[in-house]
Amino acid sequence: MSELPATIHILDRPYKMRINADDEQFLREAGVLIDSQAKEYAKMYAYNDRQDLLAMVALTQITQLLKLQHKQQFRDTRLEGRLTEINQLLDRAD
Repeated sequence: MSELPATIHILDRPYKMRINADDEQFLREAGVLIDSQAKEYAKMYAYNDRQDLLAMVALTQITQLLKLQHKQQFRDTRLEGRLTEINQLLDRAD
């Protein structure tokens, strides 16, 4: 996998890094999402410095990630249970 230089701008601050070429699109999308969400929070809430905005973005995004992981885990568990039931029915049909 090749690495390439990238600069991601968040709240008008450049972050230079070397990234995996396969991850470039996701990293750039993440940077845009963080930047736009932080700017929205800046309009809606009082804050002391930009770190407060980034903390709010991190909290929001990680909360959404945890919800999705929980939902996926629930679906996987449910699916596994259903597949077990189907296998048992098929075993009985033999």
